[in-house]
Amino acid sequence: MKSNQTENNLPEPTKAELEILQVLWEFGPSTVRFVNDKLNEQREVNYTSTLKQMQILTEKGILKRDESQMKHIYIPVEAEEKTKVQLLDRFVNTLYKGSASQLMMQLLGNEKTSKKEIEEIKRLLDSME
Repeated sequence: MKSNQTENNLPEPTKAELEILQVLWEFGPSTVRFVNDKLNEQREVNYTSTLKQMQILTEKGILKRDESQMKHIYIPVEAEEKTKVQLLDRFVNTLYKGSASQLMMQLLGNEKTSKKEIEEIKRLLDSME
């Protein structure tokens, strides 16, 4: 079975694994119970499923586990921004052949883009010149 790898050779996380990472990035190093409780605020997730996924993330090298206390604490190996940049690069390269402008045109053509968001994008582009 071949797994997708990010540029730093860590496996690319699945959608469910990204949900776990989002909790850890937002709240910092946490126990499985804490992460599971946060996930359950969005949708029902079994504790054993969260535990298994966090163990898999540890085996993949995406999380590390601090076993120095009775309750194991899980910590993301990579910072949120670095992971997002790597995933976005892969997404743009795969779906848009590396073209950021094609991605932006797709996003801006999306009916979900608000006028406020478009104004923010214009300000960002102006500041880049």
